[in-house]
Amino acid sequence: MPRRLPEKTRNVQRRLRRYGSKRRFRPSRPFLQTPVKENEELEVVIDDVGSRGDGIAKMQGFMIFVPHSKIGERVKVRILSVGGKFAVAEKIA
Repeated sequence: MPRRLPEKTRNVQRRLRRYGSKRRFRPSRPFLQTPVKENEELEVVIDDVGSRGDGIAKMQGFMIFVPHSKIGERVKVRILSVGGKFAVAEKIA
């Protein structure tokens, strides 16, 4: 005797998936330009501390990691590298 499916799934037509799954890459910040550029000098305020102990400053929702800094400190920094969602900077004297 064949097994019967539960009532709620029995008469439902299933749509075939074409070309893989329905999950697609949807970035939270879709292809926006970064507010900072490499070798740019800025003055920022450290808002938070990261998991490795680096200070984190935010500019327009973009994170800037500054090593050897503390919360509340106002520092002048030079951007070393820029990634998709964050940048790494160094302190300037």
